[in-house]
Amino acid sequence: MVQSLNLNAIINSIKVFRKTHLCIPHLIVNDIRNINFYELKNLGINALAFDKDNTLTTPYSDEIYPPFKSAWEESKKIFGNENLIIVSNSSGTGDDPGFIQAEAIEKSLGVYVLRHTSKKPSCGQELLSHFAAYNPHTIAIIGDRVFTDVLFGNLNGMFTVFTRKIISKKRDNFMATMV
Repeated sequence: MVQSLNLNAIINSIKVFRKTHLCIPHLIVNDIRNINFYELKNLGINALAFDKDNTLTTPYSDEIYPPFKSAWEESKKIFGNENLIIVSNSSGTGDDPGFIQAEAIEKSLGVYVLRHTSKKPSCGQELLSHFAAYNPHTIAIIGDRVFTDVLFGNLNGMFTVFTRKIISKKRDNFMATMV
């Protein structure tokens, strides 16, 4: 479990002072169980990008948080595994040598983990390249952090869903929790 300082989030959060709307999500829910995935599909959303820690799993876990299992399965059923992706600031980054964590999560959750060199909110081009067939406004980013997940989505023209309930502060990144 490697925790590194996310300089991209700090630098990009400065933009918020000039453009406060970048930190306002399109939808706020307690957790993924409160997302109507059918409604998102009907609104024209074609793909879902999920943060992992405290959105789908407890921090640094590979397993879906048990109370979220049915909602997770519903999202896969409605959108298809190929239209879901995990965008983590730990797994799939330089903090994950050889992408060992990413591969374990893919095996456990059944969807691809984005490999990216810059952390959210700065890896938009890598996500948009992965979902090149879709316009950014038809991709929803779902996550628990305003200055990474929501800012990331809004900077890239995506639909943003903020999950406000933290699963666990245990083992979570201290600085991110404080923000």
